[in-house]
Amino acid sequence: MERVLAINPGATSTKIAVFTGTQNTFQKLIEHKLEDLAHYEHIIDQFGYRYSVILSSLNENNFPLSDLDAVVGRGGMLQPVESGTYKVNDCMIEDLNAASRGEHASNLGALLAKKIASDNGIPAFIVDPVSVDEMDDVARISGLTELPRVSLSHALNSKAIARKAADQIGKKYEALTIIVAHLGTGISVSAHKNGRMIDVNNAQEEGPFSSDRCGTVPSYRLVKMCFSGKYSEKEILKKLMGSGGLHSLVGMKDIRKIEELATTGNKNADIALRALTYQIAKEIGAMATVFFGNLDCIAITGGMAYSERIVKDITSRIEFLSPVLIFPGEDEMASLVLGVLRVLRGEEKAKVYEGARYSGKAE
Repeated sequence: MERVLAINPGATSTKIAVFTGTQNTFQKLIEHKLEDLAHYEHIIDQFGYRYSVILSSLNENNFPLSDLDAVVGRGGMLQPVESGTYKVNDCMIEDLNAASRGEHASNLGALLAKKIASDNGIPAFIVDPVSVDEMDDVARISGLTELPRVSLSHALNSKAIARKAADQIGKKYEALTIIVAHLGTGISVSAHKNGRMIDVNNAQEEGPFSSDRCGTVPSYRLVKMCFSGKYSEKEILKKLMGSGGLHSLVGMKDIRKIEELATTGNKNADIALRALTYQIAKEIGAMATVFFGNLDCIAITGGMAYSERIVKDITSRIEFLSPVLIFPGEDEMASLVLGVLRVLRGEEKAKVYEGARYSGKAE
């Protein structure tokens, strides 16, 4: 039975899991103190630190690396690619080190997987990275030729949940029309048709605001703000992603604490949560027009889906569109491993990352 190590780096944590076949035999969330991460100017600089804590955790729990058949990491902000499982290669490592499409903790996934795999003579993979791009041509157009819309999203979990929803309603993902709302630190609302994610908001720069991202903001006033002389480029980018959203509105990012404030009568917390669910529901409603309203279902997933208030507020606005299915949390670790197992078992071929748009030819 194949044994696969999965690595999923997050902003302040690294999740690891060891699967034997499809069975999760070990999983751990390694939390990183902010003061430990503060030593590193760039996310990519955290590689050595995260590598050492992963090895320590596996050793402490008696999981020898020599027993592994493959390692899989969460895919990072690569050039646009087709959906699928990719073998980590030099071109991928080079692009992730350069962070040409932006810094993100997921960029470390392939690097960490490659290091551990190389040390043990086994293959390293990524599956459905955040740069999966299957958008229809019309969805790419914005109002400025210089600024086309780009696909950067929670593709891994969104596609996994779409498949789960398909199973639940008795259809194949390849024959489904579904909207998936991934509600995490960032928010991706994606439209899936016949096995392709044909439209999605870029969770870094558009759509609903989230715990620390501002989402779509008034562009004219944003430009004025940028050239006001009050802020550096770094400060503006931090406002957009890192200290925007609920952090800007309420002064904190933790949804549970904000809900507690709202229940005690804090009006600022209450209206911030109502605005959050309003924007999410509105984004879902907008995505419904992609299918002319002909939807099989809507799926809500991610950490926020554990909140009864948030789910209820969103559902009350969108349930007229189609059935709404709730999948709290995420299933990313199993999704990573299943993608690798399909390759190891010869059910599909690993794709080759070439750095160009729609890289993805089979080996």
